Amino acid sequence: QVQLVESGGGLVQPGGSLTLSCTASGIMFSKYVLDWYRQAPGKQREFIASATLGGSINYADSVKGRFTATRDNAKNTVILRMNSLKPEDAAVYYCKIWRDSEDYWGQGTQVTVSS
Repeated sequence: QVQLVESGGGLVQPGGSLTLSCTASGIMFSKYVLDWYRQAPGKQREFIASATLGGSINYADSVKGRFTATRDNAKNTVILRMNSLKPEDAAVYYCKIWRDSEDYWGQGTQVTVSS
């Protein structure tokens, strides 16, 4: 059974940094793309970053230059390092894997950006 677990959320001041992680189990992790999304209250879920099989990362324009994702296949994990956080970055952050025509989501981790 595929399981994704996010961690690392919390409260941070504007301009601060936070590191999230997503760890997968029940899947041959190295064979799948892992995506990060976020969802703020009253808004649609928004794509953030995609960690491809070759290790390259694609970012949404809204986070490019501020967020860095790193894939570690040995640990079945993708780390999302978030710098220069803004109030508009506040959301629940999710990771996702698409396999066999089905999306698998983690439970999410809350990021609050406030002074």
